[in-house]
Amino acid sequence: MKILGISGSPRLQGTHYLVNYSLNYLKEKGAETKYFTVHKKTINFCRHCDYCIKKKEGCVFKDDMEEVYKGLEWADGIIIGTPVYQGTITGQLKTLMDRCRALVAKKPDILRGKVGMGIAVGGDRNGGQEVALRTIHDFYMINEIFPVGGGSFGANLGATFWSKDKGEEGVKEDEEGLRVLRKTLNKFYKALKMLKTM
Repeated sequence: MKILGISGSPRLQGTHYLVNYSLNYLKEKGAETKYFTVHKKTINFCRHCDYCIKKKEGCVFKDDMEEVYKGLEWADGIIIGTPVYQGTITGQLKTLMDRCRALVAKKPDILRGKVGMGIAVGGDRNGGQEVALRTIHDFYMINEIFPVGGGSFGANLGATFWSKDKGEEGVKEDEEGLRVLRKTLNKFYKALKMLKTM
């Protein structure tokens, strides 16, 4: 199994730690992993020029999204993590998602049947983590990726964390967050295994 982890945080703090925690957790189960962070990357805004639709050769911009495109094509499963900004995902992550239009325009079935899960980190206990997860799940559904949550009793939509605005230290202290992350990762891994045997 090949897993791509994407951190939508412009900082190397809580989300960076959690996406790598997840990749290491799955690596112990035998998965092959790759990691991408938006930190210090150049990702231009989609300007809806329709170059990707007309040419079907990818995006007009040649920037750090090239690494994302390769990773998404390579992966069986995708983990997207984000800190909560203004009650939802970061602007950097939204731009990354918008730019995936070019990948699908070039190869319409490229993401179909992959499995995805989300991680959301808020500085407040109820800072928009579930809204952020729903945004990640919407991205998956639009691109025909199967979204996986953690199931009933604590991790319905995926892994949520309360960092208390303490970055990596804060998420490490959130024992309930780590519990639901592991629960979600186990569901994600189970879904991947099931799809691989179909």
